Amino acid sequence: MKVIETHSHFNGLEHLLVHKRGLWQEIQSAIEQAELLEGCADKLKLKGWPINVLGDSGFLKERIGLNVVSGKSALINDLPAHYLWSYVRDEIDVGIEILPMKSLQQHMSSGPAYYEGELYNVIRNGRGVPAVPLVMIGIAP
Repeated sequence: MKVIETHSHFNGLEHLLVHKRGLWQEIQSAIEQAELLEGCADKLKLKGWPINVLGDSGFLKERIGLNVVSGKSALINDLPAHYLWSYVRDEIDVGIEILPMKSLQQHMSSGPAYYEGELYNVIRNGRGVPAVPLVMIGIAP
């Protein structure tokens, strides 16, 4: 898989590049090594990312929350909402969403959320929503 687009909300990406450069490189490496969207979660597990309460595709490492949105994801209606709880409780500094681009999502059977749609939702809601530093990553083959 390849990173096609990224969006930084509330300087989420900048935080990673300055304070967590090694984790950012792990994430990019996991994406590049995966052949399928679901494979990103498997690669992250191999790199030592422990699973958190988000389920099989949700991770928490060094105050970074990460979710791989796939056909199996249960939390696809309001993606940033699950980070707000952890952010308010001072468990994370940044949330990261790995999403399929629309071109990839069209080939998935369950129709999960996709990058362009979620980016539109974030921009439409304005700067203050969600009130969490967030990095959205759109991937495709």
